[in-house]
Amino acid sequence: MKNTMIAMILVGGKGTRLGEITSETAKPAVSFGAKYRLIDFALSNLTNSNIDTCGIVTQYEPFDLMYYIGSGRSWDLDFIDGGIRFLTPFSRKKDVLWQRGTAHAVKQYFHFIKSYKARYVLILSGDHIYKMDYQNMLKHHIQNKSEVTIAANYVDPKEASRFGIFETDDQNHILGFEEKPSEPKSNLASMGIYIFSVDVLEEILGKASDDDIDFGKNIIPKCIENNKVVSVYKFDGYWKDVGTIKSLYDSNMDLLDNPDFLGLNSSKNNPVYSKSLNLNPHVMLEKGRAIKSVIADGCLINGEVIHSSIAYSCIIESGTKIINSVILPSVTIGHDCFLQNVIVNKDIIIPDNYRCETEDLILISETNMLEVGGIYE
Repeated sequence: MKNTMIAMILVGGKGTRLGEITSETAKPAVSFGAKYRLIDFALSNLTNSNIDTCGIVTQYEPFDLMYYIGSGRSWDLDFIDGGIRFLTPFSRKKDVLWQRGTAHAVKQYFHFIKSYKARYVLILSGDHIYKMDYQNMLKHHIQNKSEVTIAANYVDPKEASRFGIFETDDQNHILGFEEKPSEPKSNLASMGIYIFSVDVLEEILGKASDDDIDFGKNIIPKCIENNKVVSVYKFDGYWKDVGTIKSLYDSNMDLLDNPDFLGLNSSKNNPVYSKSLNLNPHVMLEKGRAIKSVIADGCLINGEVIHSSIAYSCIIESGTKIINSVILPSVTIGHDCFLQNVIVNKDIIIPDNYRCETEDLILISETNMLEVGGIYE
């Protein structure tokens, strides 16, 4: 079978900067905006861009993510010829072939790309929040006769050191690139979204040494050094790389502050799909109250929720007040609690009369609950 462009989504990283949120969960499976998972955005973008073949490269804690995605049916990606294919670590002779970096992961599964005889391959991360029509990026790639195209977005200069940073000319060709520089020369950041012409990617990976394991650190600089035509596709929409606890919190607050955030309330403009968990609707009991918040299915609310995101299957008892917070799935919060400026990790039981009030963002987990807050009767 021949495709013009196929996709690979890299979901194998440990996501250590999200702390205990990813201790047992792959980062793309983390809850966002009460009802979504981070992976929903990349998968929905593929569907809305009419790209029907995708390899998902897994490694770290893949079970929850693989179970959630399943056949890809929730995103209309359940095709016999194409659709979703999970690419997992495998053994060869005596060794298990673990992935050491983004480029190393793609190199290990290059046979997947070749099997579809695609001219172009789109390489994505599974933990970003955005909407993009990848066909527009492909048009840019073809029109500029590029061999490599990298999507880029202007970021907060204070955050620029977290990203690969570009310098470009007037034609959007790359003059310089630094991966996570301590002193960035600009704030035009790589989004970790690449389109490669397949023959060029095969050539570059074929020449790569054993230490050339990452696209940002190794492969892109080598493409520039070898005079490949590398261009930047500037994306001016909302984009958030959810790589830290703060970025997860900030993106949830962005959703709460903007009723038209990414058009999530509209099913007509490139909808974001998610898997239905077949839960009952959330229930507001007699003392339940919610202001400027999102509450997912399966929740039982008898407390006060203000400017907060409450994921599915949570219970909030009477007398409890939650402000400017993100509550991840299956959390039970007891009576007469007070939470402000926190993320509560999934599957936690908060005891009655617990308080955690802080100006700085805090992640409440099973292990630190009584360190960052306390019980006051």
